[in-house]
Amino acid sequence: MTVASPATALKRTPFYEIHKALNAKIVPFAGFEMPVQYPTGITAEHKAVRERAGLFDVSHMGEFVVRGDRMVDFVNYVTSNDVAALADGQVHYSTILYENGTIVDDCLVYNFADRIVMVVNASNREKDFAHIQRHASRFGVQLGDISDEIALLALQGPEAEKILQPFVDVDLSRIGYYWHTWGHVKGMHSLISRTGYTGEDGFELYFDPRFAEPIWNLLVGTGKVTPAGLGARDTLRLEMGMALYGNDIDDTVTPLEANLGWLTKINKGDFVGREALVKQKEKGLTRRLVGFTVDDGRSIARHGYPAYFDGKPSGDVKSGTMSPSLSIPIGTAYVPMAGTKEGSKLEVDVRGKRAGATVVKPPFYKKASHK
Repeated sequence: MTVASPATALKRTPFYEIHKALNAKIVPFAGFEMPVQYPTGITAEHKAVRERAGLFDVSHMGEFVVRGDRMVDFVNYVTSNDVAALADGQVHYSTILYENGTIVDDCLVYNFADRIVMVVNASNREKDFAHIQRHASRFGVQLGDISDEIALLALQGPEAEKILQPFVDVDLSRIGYYWHTWGHVKGMHSLISRTGYTGEDGFELYFDPRFAEPIWNLLVGTGKVTPAGLGARDTLRLEMGMALYGNDIDDTVTPLEANLGWLTKINKGDFVGREALVKQKEKGLTRRLVGFTVDDGRSIARHGYPAYFDGKPSGDVKSGTMSPSLSIPIGTAYVPMAGTKEGSKLEVDVRGKRAGATVVKPPFYKKASHK
């Protein structure tokens, strides 16, 4: 038997034993042992989130804390969105870029009066930290990686507020979409935010790992919350046209190409990658990420399948699945600008046979409940 060395050993979140006890299918993901699904299955978990509420363990995500008089200037420089526009208690979505304008990672930026917290993808945690740390001394800020000190749950679904409210000491109706506040869950200190990655209403709870089991049991114990894994998280976010790093976005594309131009505030002042984006904008894009549905209603275009526009290869499928909510195959791909118009025709090679596809504007699912 081969024993993994410390360098290759997978990490576990504070909820690992709970997932195991629930007979979740555990898979390696971003250096962690994570639940991809529970015995109920991905479709049932997906449906629970769309109709009621599901609970995701997302403790594998990375969290960096920034402090100092120039913390806003620093985070503004290492991310593309405008941090100076955030009020205390507000959150926004952003990208971290290389000097050539391509994407290091996407992230959430939480603004506090005395600090800024950046939430990044688990697989990019070390890379992201090293990338932004190079600029910390210039701004005189203190930068720390606090990922291992935090447990994180995402309660998602149209009934999330109703389910969570009896257990917390803050009025959840007063937390707007992409805002956060401090509170307590049955006396346990927690940061409560309202962002989400499913399109449904919901809350993120950031807390000390020692509260992991009691908070999980509190929510699932209501009988109204379904544990949900990475599989349902992926189908839910794809139905909403939300990007996944490593699929829809990576270090080969810019935010402009990925339909994330709204995250790049060119006029806010200098930031890493700005010059490259200005040049790309002036020159004009040659490709862009689009959503599509497969015309025959049954051929599933998976990640990596070859895609064609006008009979010519145009890269490959970035994300693809059979939509549990719509019962049609959906996906994303980068195509030449001539093929980005809604209604444009594409082809996808599905196991050696070309299937017709039609460009549609995400989100694919239009009835989500987010506030």
